[in-house]
Amino acid sequence: MKKTMRSLKENRKKGFTLVELIVVLVILAILAALLVPALTGYINKAKEKQVVAETRLCVMAAQTLADEEYAKAGKVISPAGAEFLADVQELAETPEAPTTIKFDDKGKVTELEYENELTCTYTYENNKGTYDTK
Repeated sequence: MKKTMRSLKENRKKGFTLVELIVVLVILAILAALLVPALTGYINKAKEKQVVAETRLCVMAAQTLADEEYAKAGKVISPAGAEFLADVQELAETPEAPTTIKFDDKGKVTELEYENELTCTYTYENNKGTYDTK
């Protein structure tokens, strides 16, 4: 009888109990539930910043092309059309072309709308440009 008790104690494998494993899994699930919304918020903010940066590139490219047209013609021209939008996209090196561009009577970009997953609108009023994302 003593021999069998010793052999049982010696052969006992060490490991985790089922309760311990379940507790660890519950803790991991709680941590995941807390982290997923925070990570989603960071991803959305990054996408917003990306579309604003691409819109800024389009505004600079549109203004550059309009200034070039002014230099060639010697008068203010408000370029428009699909070809101009494609030229802006090429110069800005963005994945999408802006959807609309508006100029004032002095050849300054006053409004530009760009869409790449999100929509960003640039407006120039009172000597200040603003970028709004939707």
